[in-house]
Amino acid sequence: MTVDLRSDTLTKPTKGMLEAMMQAEVGDDVFGEDPTVARLEDKAAKMLGFEAGLFCPSGTMANQIAIRVLTQPQDEVICDRRSHIYLYEGGGITYNSMISPWLLDSDRGRITPGQIVESIKPDDIHYPRTALVALENTVNKGGGSYYTMEQMRAIHSVCREHNLKLHLDGARIFNALIETGDDAMEIGQYFDTASVCLSKGLGAPVGSLVLSSQENIVKARRIRKVFGGGMRQAGYLAAAGIYALDHHVERLKDDHEKARKIGRILMDCPHVDDVEPVDTNIVIFSLKVGIAVSGFIDALKSHMILALPFGGQSVRMVTHLDITDEMMEHFEKSLKNICNNHLS
Repeated sequence: MTVDLRSDTLTKPTKGMLEAMMQAEVGDDVFGEDPTVARLEDKAAKMLGFEAGLFCPSGTMANQIAIRVLTQPQDEVICDRRSHIYLYEGGGITYNSMISPWLLDSDRGRITPGQIVESIKPDDIHYPRTALVALENTVNKGGGSYYTMEQMRAIHSVCREHNLKLHLDGARIFNALIETGDDAMEIGQYFDTASVCLSKGLGAPVGSLVLSSQENIVKARRIRKVFGGGMRQAGYLAAAGIYALDHHVERLKDDHEKARKIGRILMDCPHVDDVEPVDTNIVIFSLKVGIAVSGFIDALKSHMILALPFGGQSVRMVTHLDITDEMMEHFEKSLKNICNNHLS
């Protein structure tokens, strides 16, 4: 039994999801003829209060398409220095859209209206044009920290006041909504574009969506073509996404409870220096000075537990629908064993 806590992207389709995929009606989506893709796009858009959606192979592509739709070369995007669009998308902001990022250092990745106002450039040829603000919800590098709807609403107000577009990297947006209890349909009121990942906690094998207005999705479809994102008979994958939205949203609460339990177990380990607040399904903790991350990871691996080094003394663990109660028991017993032994 392997307990794989490296990421929530590692899930396998459930039996019900596989059955839905096998029964999907498909066509050529590049021709606009895949009915299951169309159903997924419409369903996701309506769930989050947008006019339309576009199915993409990955979250990175979805984010990069949205940024391209909302900006022009020599523009600037305001985002946190921990943000996925900056750290983990291969420099795509600059390469794909020819814009520059203005990086903020915020509370666990959550930027504030005041920080945005302070970052807006004057109308001067020496500066890029501040055009876009991008939020990530939940924040991966922030240990699954999240914005409430009230916080997002306040940022939207500032953006409208200063004529800035607003993008939501909502890769794990449903993890946030399950915690806040906010109405998902409100999101479309506050963001020009949003990305939603189906292949993380929701458990689909592949795929993310760009959500926006009808006009922007027409532009986004053209950009997806240029990026090589047309997937032809993608309805088999879209069926998995529909199933995930129907069956795997409420169960995210279970992932959060397991993550909090892992956090509590880690706090009792003498090798652990600090555990960041566990808000959703991501646990980030730091090891004490003198404890090698590689040695700790190897010790976990010897007990068939996989985790991800996360820079410096930090380690990340992420819960998901493939983590069972039996695996949690194995994790607790194994960690006690590891923590009772000397590591260096």
